[in-house]
Amino acid sequence: MKKIYTKTGDKGETGLFGGGRVSKDSVRIESYGSVDELNSFIGLTITEVKDNEVKNLLIKIQNELFVVCSNLATPDISKDKKKIIPAIQEEYYLDAEKAIDQFEDKLEPLKNFILPGGSKCSALLHVCRTICRRAERRVVALNKTVEVDEKIVIFLNRLSDLFFVLARYENHFSGNSDVIWKS
Repeated sequence: MKKIYTKTGDKGETGLFGGGRVSKDSVRIESYGSVDELNSFIGLTITEVKDNEVKNLLIKIQNELFVVCSNLATPDISKDKKKIIPAIQEEYYLDAEKAIDQFEDKLEPLKNFILPGGSKCSALLHVCRTICRRAERRVVALNKTVEVDEKIVIFLNRLSDLFFVLARYENHFSGNSDVIWKS
């Protein structure tokens, strides 16, 4: 049986798909690590989601984020690697836009700033939103040093908006009010 530990990262470096090693605190590792963290937190959030439509949407997003991670973890995607690494699709962010519109249509117009909270699921979706924003910042930073598929940044940007709308929808669906910010 193959062991999960390899001991190859014991000196603070990790291997990239297709070869090469980088420091574990490199911008590349930070970028796909943040996307991976988001994906894990979505998994936790799914355990609290009551609406099957939202649950299925989040599972779809998890699969798309796995593709994002594989692209971010692979420098210089050559023709050979393109056969193995799925490409980021424009549909990822177009579908996110459709979902934003669909769920927003079920909500009262937003008239105030809101705080994360209401239901547990709504609060978890707000955490997904903030992790997504961090992942987006890390990918933008990576793009300053190496070329990153622009569809990744667009997708992450749309996702954070989608998490905001889904947080509001989950409050609505569960009979909770949004938590209004009071200055």
